[in-house]
Amino acid sequence: MNDSETVKNLLLPHIRRIKPYSGVDPMEAMAEQAGIPPEKVIRLNGNENPYGPSPRVAEALGAFPHYNHYPDPDQRRLRESLSDYLGVDAGRIVAGNGSDELIDLLLRMFVGPGDNIIIPTPTFGMYAFSTEVCGGEVISVERDENFEIDLESMRTAATANTKAIFFPSPNNPSGNIVSEAQIRGMLDTGLLVVVDEAYYEFCGETSIPLVDEYPNLVVLRTFSKWAGLAGLRIGLGVMHPDLASVMMGMKPPYNVNLASEIALLASLEDRPGLLERVHKIVAERDRMMDLLKQVPGVTPWPSRANFILCQMPEGRGQEIFDGFCRKGIFLRYWGTPQLKDFIRISVGLPSETDAVIEALRELVGG
Repeated sequence: MNDSETVKNLLLPHIRRIKPYSGVDPMEAMAEQAGIPPEKVIRLNGNENPYGPSPRVAEALGAFPHYNHYPDPDQRRLRESLSDYLGVDAGRIVAGNGSDELIDLLLRMFVGPGDNIIIPTPTFGMYAFSTEVCGGEVISVERDENFEIDLESMRTAATANTKAIFFPSPNNPSGNIVSEAQIRGMLDTGLLVVVDEAYYEFCGETSIPLVDEYPNLVVLRTFSKWAGLAGLRIGLGVMHPDLASVMMGMKPPYNVNLASEIALLASLEDRPGLLERVHKIVAERDRMMDLLKQVPGVTPWPSRANFILCQMPEGRGQEIFDGFCRKGIFLRYWGTPQLKDFIRISVGLPSETDAVIEALRELVGG
């Protein structure tokens, strides 16, 4: 047995079985794949903000003189600013290195080997991935033909070892929201319920008012989408103060770096400008929906987020996705049984929408 095999045998068994989460490739890799310059790539596979961050972010980052210091482990300024933004007490808020870190922290707090969580699929892949990292199991409950949650099936799927229910609203990848009645129905199980509102600003509907009523509710938000800070990784969770206190005590002390903190604070100072961009993205989403409806054989699903899920002609999803890639247009494709022949398109600039529609007409017609 060689040295590498010896080391691998020391790994926890469930870690050896982990399948990596499939993230978004850098622009250079996409350009190389398509054989075009990076500036020609149309990148619509990560639900990123095409307008980027507020101009105030670069100014604030450049002017800040203390990057040689560690961030505040207690997140005092961050939590106070977010308290004003969210309208909740600072003691209910924890900031993270993206909402992905908060998902990981929550799962490590509640889920261990032999425990499980419930997710309504298809949905965001990080819930299952992070659960498996913890040695937990995932119970997948399929959504109905309209991608709506089957509340009764979710409730009956719970076992003695079920600890939590995770889902986004709007859902990724289908773009539909979960009703308050459904959320209350899940909360009434007594399980931890995590509502991931990564796309809140594009729909305006939130579960945060329910946090006062339900101590088992956690609501996640991110600055990646609406504020254009995906590359700086900053997310937040709103939860019961006791739960927030536990999370603050177990998180890495300097989990949110100073650059991310400065960018978040500058973004909050420019909320009107950023929300104007959100309105432009929503308007472009609606325009894209109208154009997609005109492509024969393509069925777009109504979305409250900054992307649209489209069903391609039967049996042609992979072929059409590959055709987009060859043209330097990168979208999201899964190829799973539930999402067979579905492609998700992020909302980009109007010129990018036009390029997608032109390519789609050619690929579907061909």
